[in-house]
Amino acid sequence: MTSYLPIGDFSRATHMTVKTLRHYHEIGLLEPADVDPQTGYRRYSAEQIPTAQVVRRFRDLGMPLEEIRTVLAASDVATRNRHISAHLSRLEDELGRTQRAVAALQDLLTPPTSGDAPAIELRSVGAVPTAAITATVEAQDIGAWYQGALGELFATLASQGLRETGPAGGVYADELFTLHRGSATVFVPCGGTVRALGRVEPLHVPPAELAVIEHCGPPSEIDRAYGALAAYVSRHALAVDGPLREYYLTGQRQTPDSTLWRTEVCWPVFRTGGPDRPAAV
Repeated sequence: MTSYLPIGDFSRATHMTVKTLRHYHEIGLLEPADVDPQTGYRRYSAEQIPTAQVVRRFRDLGMPLEEIRTVLAASDVATRNRHISAHLSRLEDELGRTQRAVAALQDLLTPPTSGDAPAIELRSVGAVPTAAITATVEAQDIGAWYQGALGELFATLASQGLRETGPAGGVYADELFTLHRGSATVFVPCGGTVRALGRVEPLHVPPAELAVIEHCGPPSEIDRAYGALAAYVSRHALAVDGPLREYYLTGQRQTPDSTLWRTEVCWPVFRTGGPDRPAAV
């Protein structure tokens, strides 16, 4: 004969609130073994305790309810473990992002010493022929957009037999930063004139005088490089109107490890000194 626990006792046995158990019943995740048709009282069997504990453990790990339902309904152990492993991989990714964010915050709270000051270079660059893609982009979409644009540019140059002559770069209008929506151009320097195809067009990127800082790491942390560069320009250089530039020295094409990516951030300036040189910070 099956013995039943009222919802209050089942709540105490599983460390789930009564409200949570009612919700899980409503969505079909953990249904009572018996519901009194007259009173609506829910009763659970002792055999349901292990299932409830599994559900609670998964919720403690942040697993979505729909995914827990899929795990519980898995027809075999291999399928169940595949879903659990996928969630653990997401947790590891989130942990890595959290650790990097904590390290970045700790760095911000630590006053830099003179030896920690970022190297900033003043540089003049000439005009260069490129294959380019230009669009009006939302700031929140810029990462995915530029990766897609780069892939299209590299494929187009390869299909037309054109040689890459330098690192890919980007030109970003002020509105992308101030209004979170604006013009963005991604380009790849090439030996020859690319034939317009799809979104790809030939573009001569104009010459510029730039203050340059190198950012090592994922794009999500590049704001620190921008901040250091802006502080330098405000103190030591004459800033001029014009879009900001980035040059992608090492990126996803070279390695999937974003901690190894290297990006040059370039601020337009009016130079008053002599030849290209590292700038005193």
